[in-house]
Amino acid sequence: MKALLALEDGRIFSCRSFTGPGESWGEIVFNTSMTGYQEILTDPSYRGQMVTMTYPLVGSYGVNPEDIESDRIQVSAFLMREYQKFPSNFRSTSTLADYLKQHEILGIEDLDTRAITRHIRNTGAMRAFVSTEDLDPSSLVKRANEIPGMEGQDLTKAVTTKVPYYWINGTPEFIEPEILTLDSNIFRCRGEKKCVVAFDFGIKYNILRCLESAGFEVVVVPSSTTVDTIKEMSPDGIFLSNGPGDPEPVTDAIETIRSLFGYRPIFGICLGHQLMGLALGGTTFKLKFGHRGGNQPVKNLLTGRIEITSQNHGFVVDLDSLKGKDIEITHVNLNDNTVEGFRHLKYPAFAVQYHPEASPGPHDAGYLFDEFKKMVSDHRHRICTRSGQPA
Repeated sequence: MKALLALEDGRIFSCRSFTGPGESWGEIVFNTSMTGYQEILTDPSYRGQMVTMTYPLVGSYGVNPEDIESDRIQVSAFLMREYQKFPSNFRSTSTLADYLKQHEILGIEDLDTRAITRHIRNTGAMRAFVSTEDLDPSSLVKRANEIPGMEGQDLTKAVTTKVPYYWINGTPEFIEPEILTLDSNIFRCRGEKKCVVAFDFGIKYNILRCLESAGFEVVVVPSSTTVDTIKEMSPDGIFLSNGPGDPEPVTDAIETIRSLFGYRPIFGICLGHQLMGLALGGTTFKLKFGHRGGNQPVKNLLTGRIEITSQNHGFVVDLDSLKGKDIEITHVNLNDNTVEGFRHLKYPAFAVQYHPEASPGPHDAGYLFDEFKKMVSDHRHRICTRSGQPA
């Protein structure tokens, strides 16, 4: 079915829909991963964005119920050069087209994805509108310019869980608020495992899988959870998740994080990294076209090693804004020298901009979950030593 894609600056691309009629809109971005399209589709960090895959052939291995990062497709549209409608993979249970149709997401092919990528790299990520119904270029450009921009939007409210839940054996188990209270009794394995509260700003399932594999008992809470509630739960550690959009409007979470420094060890990833930077008095800014893909080179300044990382973000913490704030920069991006990680010199707190849980992507940075586990154990040991309680 014939379709038309219009960018806010007036650039027009002809294309076709392989999922039937429809319209969609959002910020248009590109991802350089060669595989992992189902994980990309379900990553909440893509809320409000149309994702263009730079790898030309998409859909060849179908989809399955296991390779998901949330309970739904999060992208507003999925754009590619060529859709492969006959998947070949023993794990496949459905085609990509059927999966997109099930979630009412527009799938677009026959698109010059190389030209789109070059245009975004030169001009920057921008708003776009795609339609099979309105094929008038001037109308679509006008509609693209009417879409709200990413700056100033708090998108975490659209993706965070409404109800707290346990993460057990790779599955969420929701907590009924009328049955269980978020207090120190909420953790079932206290004493056997270290207990972690994970703030859900748009958390990926594989982060929870990694935390569970590291030996933590995890309770996921909504992004609006207050400091008092966290302290009532008395966790051993606090995790700040990834998420979509601009970090600066997420003011409640920034204040909460600021109040939790020094209380328990904190580990932040992606949006969690940005929110921690803001809570420490830093600032953030929007990248021209973002970092999205599974091949971003990052240098670990503590070891000198280069890590190939998975990334998905459009905003970063300003390096200069962290100066004089008891912060040590631990990781930098080798493509543009932006901040990819830092740690606090007084509080047990550290964060990285990239995704050590990958999914999709390389596992070079998986060690960070072990570092968090050690930080939590060491902090717990110090608390128990002072109080005379067993660690």
